[in-house]
Amino acid sequence: IAETQAKLARLKQRQKASETRRKIIVGSVVISNALREPEKARALAALLRRAVTREVDQKELAGLIEELDQAAAKAGRS
Repeated sequence: IAETQAKLARLKQRQKASETRRKIIVGSVVISNALREPEKARALAALLRRAVTREVDQKELAGLIEELDQAAAKAGRS
């Protein structure tokens, strides 16, 4: 039983690591794309403002949201 439980724990750990890697990859693609395209930057900034509700998370993302706002503002200057 202990051996089976250990195998299950390792599988769960691998699955969680895989899920984390996917989130990092997707996040990286979404952010880099949004920083290049003003409309996507505007949409992502709005989504983050709406969806991120924990103060600690908002503080962590403040710099990114500012970058997105700057990228979105480039549309008006072009």
